[in-house]
Amino acid sequence: MNAPVALALDLGGTKLAAALFTQEGKLVHKQVVPLQGRVGGAVGELIREQIVLLLGVAKEQGYAPRALGVSVPGIAYAASGHVWAPNIPGWEDYPLREEIQTVPAAHALAVTIDSDRAAYIVGETWQGAAKGCKNAIFLAVGTGIGAGILVDGKVLRGHRDVAGAIGWMALDRPYRAEYRSCGCFEYYASGEGIARLAREMVAHDATYQGALRAKSLDLLTAPDVFAAYAAGDPLAARVFDECVAFWGMAVANLVSLFNPERIVFGGGVFGPAVQFLDRIAAEARLWAQPISITQVHLVASALGGEAGLYGAARLAWDAVS
Repeated sequence: MNAPVALALDLGGTKLAAALFTQEGKLVHKQVVPLQGRVGGAVGELIREQIVLLLGVAKEQGYAPRALGVSVPGIAYAASGHVWAPNIPGWEDYPLREEIQTVPAAHALAVTIDSDRAAYIVGETWQGAAKGCKNAIFLAVGTGIGAGILVDGKVLRGHRDVAGAIGWMALDRPYRAEYRSCGCFEYYASGEGIARLAREMVAHDATYQGALRAKSLDLLTAPDVFAAYAAGDPLAARVFDECVAFWGMAVANLVSLFNPERIVFGGGVFGPAVQFLDRIAAEARLWAQPISITQVHLVASALGGEAGLYGAARLAWDAVS
């Protein structure tokens, strides 16, 4: 009898990862393909192609596909199977479940589509840094900011599947029009927020002659700021003082609201910002509910860039178990 496997797909803004997982969480095959500028239906076609390829690999290796999970970079509407993915043009209301159902060989599979932030926390509690936790949060900080929130073993989805969009967490006042498109927290403390803070500080500090002034302000990136910080640059240190304050306040709010046992930091910024976890914890202790803050551990992602794949696989298995 062929061993059962789940198909897992993790769609990002620039690439699509696809894999086969056993029910025990062992990754037995993985393939990654760049989007290469694909938009709209071309991305859906790429997903169909990768499903067909995965099914072929499963057949060749003697596995029996049982379920399919897909992680998407945005909002997955459970009732309709449609997806809002702002970084993929043409995916404002994309009928992904219908697209997948056009693959004849996939008709026998249970299909689950969920947001990347939901997949991240499910993956980390299955095989990663929050393994076994029933109340945990994945704080994803990259180009944007979002949180996968697990409460009593279940992903918190909200009224219409939008829960966890904490880039819009209000952490400063007064309100500024610049927050409208991305939210206050994301404006200051995402990857783009780090670069923006550095640009603003360089522009307003005529006495600063450090490494960050040597580059055109329009071209400054978060990696530039991390590199300057590592070299002892005082302006980069001020940028991260600001970011640590925002990350700490956000953690305090999440701890006070949800009383998690673990908060996992991931995304492209954490990464290098993992070095600030102790400072973030100290800032959070100033703001958080005093009992619940003693009951949480802040940790780095153990799965890194594969958290979405693991989460998609676990969500697929949950659909058939």
